[in-house]
Amino acid sequence: MHEKEMNQKSTNTIWQVMSISLDERERLQGHRSFLVWFTGLSGSGKSTMVYALEERLYKWGYRTFALDGDNVRHGLCADLGFSHRDRSENIRRVGEAAKLLTQAGVIVLAAFISPFRADRQKVRNLMAAGDFIEVFCDCPLEICESRDTKGLYKRARAGEIDDFTGISSPYEEPIRPDLLLKTGEDSVETCTEMVLEKIKSRLLVADVGQEDLANI
Repeated sequence: MHEKEMNQKSTNTIWQVMSISLDERERLQGHRSFLVWFTGLSGSGKSTMVYALEERLYKWGYRTFALDGDNVRHGLCADLGFSHRDRSENIRRVGEAAKLLTQAGVIVLAAFISPFRADRQKVRNLMAAGDFIEVFCDCPLEICESRDTKGLYKRARAGEIDDFTGISSPYEEPIRPDLLLKTGEDSVETCTEMVLEKIKSRLLVADVGQEDLANI
């Protein structure tokens, strides 16, 4: 059984082995599945990076799905607020959803502030070794505030929004991210190339040649 299919936690259920394995799904589509997790302050460029990367991968035939922090709060996590506990539950749910998508053979691109290291580690622990790629969008707070098209930082500074990351709630930077992007300095194009270079080795399955990566 593939490692991604083994984590059973409930004591009152039995894991049902799928008739089609993840290895078979990956071989059919010609690429592996994994999770690229973009973390950083609001305005640091996480969503911008996710959608730029997804466009590149989709263009060349890779099956992808983007999970965005705002979008999941309209449905999957609509009942959650922004307390420490709710933020942790938000990331737990997203991690489980991402795991299901990767088990379907999809490359998942996730954009979440995910301010707490412990929560990000829990998502990493859900994935098989090497299948969680943490990308830190490192951008100074002042630049993030200057990009504040939603006016959230201004409202947080005025005390209108409680528990706002970077202002009234902490952000715990990754200690050893798999990739660090200087999104306050480098262009989207430059950062996208850096991510593509990082994930190239994870795209292949055994019977797909290196030449298939040439168009990325």
